[in-house]
Amino acid sequence: MATVAIGADHRGYRLKQELIYKLKGEHTILDMGTDSDKPVDYPDFAKKVADAVAEGKADFGILICDTGIGMAIAANKVSGVRAAHCRVEREADMSRRHNNANIITIAGGYTPRDVALKLVKMFISTPFEGNTEEGERHKRRVEKIMKIEKEQCK
Repeated sequence: MATVAIGADHRGYRLKQELIYKLKGEHTILDMGTDSDKPVDYPDFAKKVADAVAEGKADFGILICDTGIGMAIAANKVSGVRAAHCRVEREADMSRRHNNANIITIAGGYTPRDVALKLVKMFISTPFEGNTEEGERHKRRVEKIMKIEKEQCK
């Protein structure tokens, strides 16, 4: 059972609510807002979820806006976050296996609800391969990403 922080703007609100309903029996869910479909600014919710993941309060994050792109851009500004915008299961799988992504972003305006649930379940259940002998190259690459991040924070 993972702890999952989830957030959305007004365009992702309904999908967020449905995902919470579907995931709450399998995982601990931290609902970071928004609480309605009234217009809000997506960076506010991206930061809340990204902070929860970066601070270790959540194992994974889910962010939803109309395209998912803005959420990914905003979340990736937080040190320690590797947010991946995923549209198909292969992207969700590979973002975890090879990139050790810790936040998935989804296009609430374009992703069918059943597909969104499959993406999230794939993302949460897929392990990072960097901790295996075969996956050493993935670990090395993620460490290089983290090094770039640290250099930018100086």
